[in-house]
Amino acid sequence: MFKRAVIFASLPLIASCAAQSLLHTEEVTYYQVETSKPYDEVLAELEVAIAEHNFRITGHSRVGKVIRDRGATNFPEYDTVQFCNLTLAKVVLEITPHAIGYMPCNVVTYQFDGKTIVRTHLLPEDTGNPALNKFAKEMNPQLRQIVDFAAEQ
Repeated sequence: MFKRAVIFASLPLIASCAAQSLLHTEEVTYYQVETSKPYDEVLAELEVAIAEHNFRITGHSRVGKVIRDRGATNFPEYDTVQFCNLTLAKVVLEITPHAIGYMPCNVVTYQFDGKTIVRTHLLPEDTGNPALNKFAKEMNPQLRQIVDFAAEQ
């Protein structure tokens, strides 16, 4: 009887240890720049930069505009632009299917303290997967260049 009680009492501990081993945490690195350039100009330059890097825009969410359209006058600008290159997507997904979490690439733009912020998340370069690390080290400079071009004065 005592053995069963010990086993039964330890089940939550064993289950929590098993659940912890299934959890995967990862630090996300962002690249961000600020500019005083007009907001609409930043968005236009962002579209140009994305195309020049051979990506296609797959979505554009104009969150700030939609909120203003619903009656919140003077609400600041907030946009998310998603983009992808299917050839590169195929390469990274063949490296690891878990990379789907990084797709599509995205850049957010928003207004804060009189500036326009342009920000993207970078791919991790220090995973346990050397092929993914190599891919990220080749992709991240392109993401930085896209952001820099959009924000450049």
